[in-house]
Amino acid sequence: MSENKAFWESEEFKLDELVYEATWPGGQGAVDRLAAKGKKPVRDLVQNLIDPGTEFFELSRIAGFGVDYPGVKDVPCGGVVTGIGKISGNWTMIFGNDSRVKAGTYFPITLKKHMRAQAIARQNGLNCVYIADSGGAFLPMQADVFPDDQHFGSMFYNMAQMSAMGLKQITLSTGGNTAGGAYIVFMACQSVMIDNMSYSFLGGPPLVKMATGEVISAEDLGGARTHTHVSGGADHFCGDQDDAIARVRDILSLEKPQELKLHRYESVEPKIPVDSIYENLPAAINQGIDGRLFLQAISDDSSFSEFKQHYAPGRGDNIITGKIRIKGLPVGIISSNAVGIIFYEAARKATEWIVRCSQEKIPLLFIQNAPGFMVGSDSEHAGIGKYGSDLVRAVSCAQVPKLQLVIGPDNGAANYGMCGRAYKPNFIFSTMRARTGVMSGASAAGVLLSIEEAKRKAKGNPMTEEEISDFRQKMMEKYDGEAHPFYCGSRLLTDRVLKFKEIRDWLAMGIEVSMLKNIGEPSFGNFRF
Repeated sequence: MSENKAFWESEEFKLDELVYEATWPGGQGAVDRLAAKGKKPVRDLVQNLIDPGTEFFELSRIAGFGVDYPGVKDVPCGGVVTGIGKISGNWTMIFGNDSRVKAGTYFPITLKKHMRAQAIARQNGLNCVYIADSGGAFLPMQADVFPDDQHFGSMFYNMAQMSAMGLKQITLSTGGNTAGGAYIVFMACQSVMIDNMSYSFLGGPPLVKMATGEVISAEDLGGARTHTHVSGGADHFCGDQDDAIARVRDILSLEKPQELKLHRYESVEPKIPVDSIYENLPAAINQGIDGRLFLQAISDDSSFSEFKQHYAPGRGDNIITGKIRIKGLPVGIISSNAVGIIFYEAARKATEWIVRCSQEKIPLLFIQNAPGFMVGSDSEHAGIGKYGSDLVRAVSCAQVPKLQLVIGPDNGAANYGMCGRAYKPNFIFSTMRARTGVMSGASAAGVLLSIEEAKRKAKGNPMTEEEISDFRQKMMEKYDGEAHPFYCGSRLLTDRVLKFKEIRDWLAMGIEVSMLKNIGEPSFGNFRF
């Protein structure tokens, strides 16, 4: 057991190293250059913005690593900070351009991260604060960031849509916002600008000179005084960043307090220490787990009220279902167990439980450690296809909030049945044990090797043993590498890679935030029972 703990602590240390690289682009020198301009690093501004003594739940910290754009290998943290914190007691989505990363310009990964945060805000009913300091679109990749849906213009479309829903869009400009980026100031419900620091214009001084011959300074063209005193494009004039942060807090201080649409009990710490997760989750990714032990480490009082505990032993209990409380909040559980392969009995049980939780209007937590649905003639004849599709239908149509936590294999159709990204979970979290891919590296290598061997044999050029070994190794490295949490996290297939000891706090936040909106009535399509 202690070997497992040492292994996972080592893996999480690698995560710490990557996060440090992401959150300190340019090192201390970059911070000093900001200070010379009267600016603080964006995360310092966020900490001053949220309520004292509260936590900022930063999302997608490892976004942008290894994306390998033309001339740019990494975009640390995607070039934008996003996350959820409390302002005047209300959960709020916060965005902050990091000007240390290519002047805060928007790469494809920056847009994806920005709009994922907007999607979370919209889905959960959160006001938004934008700390804007951006050079706009990354021009060498304009075809990939400008003209399409989910490109640059979609940020402002989302702002307009959320404003129409009553979700406040507040912009604090701490630098330049040029061309399309200017709309993040002008489209906000209220905008705050800083004297001799904030600028917003559709065309900057060089473009104005080229187009019209007019010579004008950035301050006179679109500075804070211009837009708050002359054009009316912004609403609040501030002297420095501290003053501006205080103004944003003041704006949001009179917002209606949020109400939790879920009953809450007294929070009780688990009886089982969090270290047990490190000890009980095997280092071997495809080794079976004890799902009940895992639940005991994250649930209040280590209590689990199980549903259909004794149904179809050895098959039905590859998914375990029931209820737990996390920091007083009840949540329905659909969790992988043992080796996690989903038999038709497990799919039927999980589907029934999703429907019951939907009727009770309690959120669902999917804990994923499944390499796939069971295959073979016995399973096909027993109805794995129809019962698996029933599970996918239930996941798709459940009107209650859904969260996914990946703690192991996350392969094939099991990704669908256990509420992967395509099924619009309110939040999706992974751990260093997660492996998300169409199949494991070993399985992919076996399938592709058989195809390659057949092709080579048909051409009269059969593969040698050395070629077979090299091909298998190459395929395993490719598929296992693309399933790794660093690869998935860098491409925003998950909202955060969590350490095991962070799981309980993050799940509690996710459940609470997801239950701020009223829950509609259940409505499912045609099941094949």
